[in-house]
Amino acid sequence: MSTALKLRDGDRLVLASHNKGKLVEFQELFEPFGLELMSAAELDLPEPEETGTTFAQNARIKAHAAAQGSGMMALSDDSGLCVDALGGDPGVYTANWAGPDKDFAHGMKRVEDALQAANATSPSRRKAHFMATLCLAHPDGRDCLFEGRIDGVLVWPPRGERGHGFDPMFMPSGYDVTFGQMAAQAKHSWTPGQTGLSHRARAFAKFVEAVIDPT
Repeated sequence: MSTALKLRDGDRLVLASHNKGKLVEFQELFEPFGLELMSAAELDLPEPEETGTTFAQNARIKAHAAAQGSGMMALSDDSGLCVDALGGDPGVYTANWAGPDKDFAHGMKRVEDALQAANATSPSRRKAHFMATLCLAHPDGRDCLFEGRIDGVLVWPPRGERGHGFDPMFMPSGYDVTFGQMAAQAKHSWTPGQTGLSHRARAFAKFVEAVIDPT
């Protein structure tokens, strides 16, 4: 890892997202590290068109756009819900399933309708996982990627008002509550040196180990 792709206390970092839910999660994850965080939205940076067909491609598109637009290092996240019975859909198109207004109640209903059409009614047929790919990009074009995954099952009706996106219908393996019912601390269950529970926390743990300079 190049020292140019290291971060330390007091450094500035752009979070390459306009998604308020993701921004809140990142702010919580970054709290121990003393970095100065700002979002692409705060800097009035436009949202780039996500033309990739993989999480890594879209993460790179967003991170490099924010790094070049701001002149600072930028961290992006591309994540989504992958449902076994739906052939991995919605996957990289997860946000699209919520429609142009990002109505995730609509998105969850669309996933449930697709599961019903596939006769996926038993827990064994409702397996899914969340994937997250983080990309740290430097204005000079260098980058590095970090991935995290959490497996679980989908429940219906949705449960809980916490989290964001498809959290209320996703129950992680080994738990009897959904992400939408978990407090942020429980969902992340992450501290420096630990793996964490959520897909984003697991990717973030790899990012911290590789990028955050403890000195």
